[in-house]
Amino acid sequence: MADHREASVTLPSEPASVAAARRFVSEALGRWGLDDGADTAEASDAVRLMVSELATNAVVHTFGQSPTFTVEVRLDRERILRVGVTDSHPRFPRRLPAAVQQDNGRGMVIIRVLAAEAGGRLSFTPTDEGGKTVWITLPWVAAAPAAVVPAC
Repeated sequence: MADHREASVTLPSEPASVAAARRFVSEALGRWGLDDGADTAEASDAVRLMVSELATNAVVHTFGQSPTFTVEVRLDRERILRVGVTDSHPRFPRRLPAAVQQDNGRGMVIIRVLAAEAGGRLSFTPTDEGGKTVWITLPWVAAAPAAVVPAC
């Protein structure tokens, strides 16, 4: 496997793009062989859920100020998986008051918990254009190829 793999897609900020973002990440992980085996399949499911939450935030919470959002997936040295969702809205995600969280607003909490359970983290970086990227960084060990046992 290469030392670095990267893929990205830019999608319109509309509800149908949430499923497209999830599918894009799933296909990238599949192309890179990162969804084989029980352990990596479970981790892939968690990544897809986190991407769904981030894409939903990019669609819902940018208040029409971000006509598109970009999903980027990187795998470095077969050990670090980074997934970023970039939009052009300047406000960084923040924790909503408990009263608001009764109906929505738990996405970032879900992402933080899933990332922490996987030994990863959630971070935010501003873009040069005034928006932001929300990053999930996870340790990831690609499944080793199955050993070939010679026939007797």
